Amino acid sequence: MKLLSVAVPCYNSQDYMERCIETLLPGGDDVEILIVNDGSSDRTAEIADRLAAEHPGIIRAVHQANAGHGGAVSAGLREASGLYFKVVDSDDWVDTDALRTVLDRLREFAAMDRPVDLVISNYIYDKVHEGRQRVIRYTTALPADRVLTWNDIGHFHKWENLLMHSMIYRTEVLRRSSLRLPEHTFYVDNLYCSVPLAVVRTLYYINVDLYHYYIGREGQSVQEQTMIKRIDQQILVNKLMMEQVDLPNIRNHKQRKTILKYHDMITAVTTALLIVAGTPEHLEKKRALWAYIRKNHPWEYRRLRYGIFGMFLNLPGRAGRKLDVTAYRLANRIFHFN
Repeated sequence: MKLLSVAVPCYNSQDYMERCIETLLPGGDDVEILIVNDGSSDRTAEIADRLAAEHPGIIRAVHQANAGHGGAVSAGLREASGLYFKVVDSDDWVDTDALRTVLDRLREFAAMDRPVDLVISNYIYDKVHEGRQRVIRYTTALPADRVLTWNDIGHFHKWENLLMHSMIYRTEVLRRSSLRLPEHTFYVDNLYCSVPLAVVRTLYYINVDLYHYYIGREGQSVQEQTMIKRIDQQILVNKLMMEQVDLPNIRNHKQRKTILKYHDMITAVTTALLIVAGTPEHLEKKRALWAYIRKNHPWEYRRLRYGIFGMFLNLPGRAGRKLDVTAYRLANRIFHFN
């Protein structure tokens, strides 16, 4: 069995996918690289087949009709044979020295009677066009280099969110979780990062800067105007996060709190974007989202609506919305989430 399966979703990725793959190849025979060609119309399929032929036993090309990012991740998970599973988007890349360190740890976990469920490492916001980087570490919340239970974790600061870039799940954990990724939908990484946490029992933090998350490419899905244009998909994912996890019945307080914090963050982003858009249609969608949460998830509603984000993002009137937009712009400058 391979130590690590890496799914690389590719849609019209001919211009940058090879760079991504090259950074994964130093993992050698311990790594299975699954290039998922998601119905591309450029040379992605050709490149994937060539790389698979050049690196047999390491790279596999998986071809499918276009199903979106969620469909590509799901295809990678179905094909994965590794003990652990990670997603690396085709315009991102990994640090090869950090990858070797991670693989050393995974090798140790493979020898355990019960391997660790979730491995966490650092990631880097790489704004190449601005020549600027920002490393996200978890040193305040997670003691490094030892197996943790939820009771061992500390407080995650607002900027210490667990993203797909920082997470390596044990493959079996993903498969037995209630995770379902909708096809033809952006922002499904929010489901990937939160839903399986409900079945995670052990964690391990490796304080290395593994993942380079490229931000700033024209038309990228996390750009503010792009997110507003796709706001219905963001709202759908927001609802599915709550539907796929029975949060009130998670018994461990810290585990429940971590997932709730993630729901709080995503609901705040969705709400802020609807306020920034500012049209009557968008403001009605904001009202409808909170009405949905109140009706279908009353336990979460009370905690989200009367938390810091919920109180601030539901200030009444035009003046309240103007203040919300100002705060959102300031937070964006500080945390660089677009």
